[in-house]
Amino acid sequence: MTQQPCGDPVLVVTKELDPSADLVVDELTIRHVPVMRFDMGDFPRSISLSAEHAAAPWAGVLADEYRSVRLEEVRAVYYRRPRLPAVRPELSEPHRTWANEQALAGLLGTLYALPVTWVNRPDVDGMASHKPGQLPVAAAYGLRTPRSLITTAPEAARAFCREVGGPVICKPLMGGPLEYPDGRRTGVPTHVVDPDAIDDSVALTAHLFQEWIAKSHEVRLTVVGTEMFAAEIHAGSDAARVDWRSDYDALGYDVGEVPDGVRAGVLGWMKHFRLSFGAFDFAVTPAGDWVMFECNPSGEWSWIQNKTGLPIAAHIADLLAEG
Repeated sequence: MTQQPCGDPVLVVTKELDPSADLVVDELTIRHVPVMRFDMGDFPRSISLSAEHAAAPWAGVLADEYRSVRLEEVRAVYYRRPRLPAVRPELSEPHRTWANEQALAGLLGTLYALPVTWVNRPDVDGMASHKPGQLPVAAAYGLRTPRSLITTAPEAARAFCREVGGPVICKPLMGGPLEYPDGRRTGVPTHVVDPDAIDDSVALTAHLFQEWIAKSHEVRLTVVGTEMFAAEIHAGSDAARVDWRSDYDALGYDVGEVPDGVRAGVLGWMKHFRLSFGAFDFAVTPAGDWVMFECNPSGEWSWIQNKTGLPIAAHIADLLAEG
């Protein structure tokens, strides 16, 4: 006889199609942990909330057409890039925007108030996701970082290239694709800068320039709680050596070990930002030094698990199940 889920539920808040969330839900099911999975974009149209506060934290019911949970029984929340709440489209502006904001404050604010484990709280995730804030904290915890410049001044960019005295790259300050009116979506890859080609277009927005780090390979380091899963990424093309995201077909993978100094620095970085999960990108130099480029607090990891067999989903499920 199949054992039924029992005990306090885990909320999985994500978009409808999310392979990473699928893997975590599967692992929670193996552990017989009940799950309510939903997309905030369906609130309040097909998800209802009734919460009451007295002396204790919020108590009440969150429900959709298939399942419901009592808020006071929730043990943990796994939050991964859901859509924002959206009221019925027939509500006209400015009332629709106002109502959407009320829905977000009502749902997310109520969940924030629950004394439960988050992987990760979106407000914490947002603070930790910006590269200008990441690099000084990394350096403060002993992690090596590339020399960097953020500027809107073309002359400052040219001067930085002269001072570095070697190759310089330019990369986006935050993730996200370019979305065209015809529906096309393209990424913005890291590229090597020709100092002579730097022009006044730099003044259009903030740019991130960094010294080029010579590397033998790169590492995607996925951190769950205090557990670390290091996947070596070996580039097999010129494009992938500059930005491995630009040529996935040219990549090879191995499981790596994390040096003690890097482990200590990463744990300090995670504690500083109060994160339970992070996907770090490191370069490993020919001398074996690890150089941190960035961390995505809600980074993708399912493809790393599929390529390497690292048990990332199982450890996320363990963290959520422990509550």
